[in-house]
Order: sequence, then structure tokens, then C-alpha cells
Amino acid sequence: MNHEWVLQILTFLTDLGYAGISLALMIEVIPSELVLSYAGFMVSTGKLTFIGAFLSGIIGGTIAQLFLYWLGYYGGRPFFEKYGKYLLIHPRHLHASEKWFDKHGTIVIFTARFIPLVRHAISIPAGISRMPLSTFSLFTFAAMLPWTLLFIVIGMELGTHWEHIEVIGVRYIKPLSLIALFTTIIYLFFSMIRNKRTD
Repeated sequence: MNHEWVLQILTFLTDLGYAGISLALMIEVIPSELVLSYAGFMVSTGKLTFIGAFLSGIIGGTIAQLFLYWLGYYGGRPFFEKYGKYLLIHPRHLHASEKWFDKHGTIVIFTARFIPLVRHAISIPAGISRMPLSTFSLFTFAAMLPWTLLFIVIGMELGTHWEHIEVIGVRYIKPLSLIALFTTIIYLFFSMIRNKRTD
């Protein structure tokens, strides 16, 4: 990714304050890891407060997923097959997320947020399947808490080297992915036991 272009966009958005952080996450032109790490850098310089940046990140990230949920709800799969590329969602993302959602159910709205490939598009099958909005919002909000906190803190620690989050972030995303997978397996295991008891 062109760092000069990214920096120009992020500088423009953060000049808008906390609303700019939320907006950057909503439009998802720049990966959320970069947006949040830059917000962390802004916190380290004193231009933003930690609480303000944290809340802006959670709100923006949650609303971004609600957009995809509603598009899935009202547009269905044909919409994304035709226009998904304009939203940076490719067929492989949609296919992978649908497989995950069909196989693992509601819990993946939380766990899949930490798994590459799947996390960008998992909201779409939730909308297509008419998952209750309250449930979707709750799981999405819960997932945004650790994700936002992690990258803001990393950005604060990196300071002026925040752009290296693309490399450094992998060190954190991999264990998060493993934890998410493990959590999904545990959830499915106990769900299977509970279903057997009720049969």
C-alpha cells in the first residue's frame, strides 16, 4: 500500500477529530489496523484522548459492519456478486465467510473478526440469513472492543513508526486467529453436548 497516499488520507480524516476516525473505519478504504494505529499515534502526541479515540474506533467499526449487514439483508448474494468488487469484497471473501457462517453459526460474528479473509465479509451472510439485528450488533460491538484497544495501544507504542503496523500487527493477529478458532471449537463442542441432552 502507498504509505504517502495513506498518510494524506489519514491526516485529512484525523483533522476532523474523532468523527474522522469513525468515518475512516466506516468507508474501509484503508485497513482498520492502520486507521486505529494512526489514531493511537495521535493519542501519543496528545492530539486525541485515549477514550475518545477508543470510542470512535468502536462506533466506526460497528457501523461499518452494520452497512454490510443491511446490504446483505436487502441486497442478498446477487448484489455482492455484481457490485462487491466496488466495496473491496471479492467472491472468495464472500464464499469463505458464508461457509464459516453456515458451519459455525452465530458465534462467528464475534470470532471471525480476528480471522483474515473471513472477517471482512462475515456480516454479509448474517444479513442474508436475516440474523436478528440486536444479536448481530451485540456480537459485532463485543468484537470491536479488543480489536480497537489492541491497535490503538500498538499505535501509541509505535509512535511515529505507526505505519509498520502492517508487519508488526501480524504477530498479534495470528495468535488472535488461533484463539478465535479455539473459541469457536469450544462453543460448537458444548452446543453439541447441549443439543444431545435436549434430544
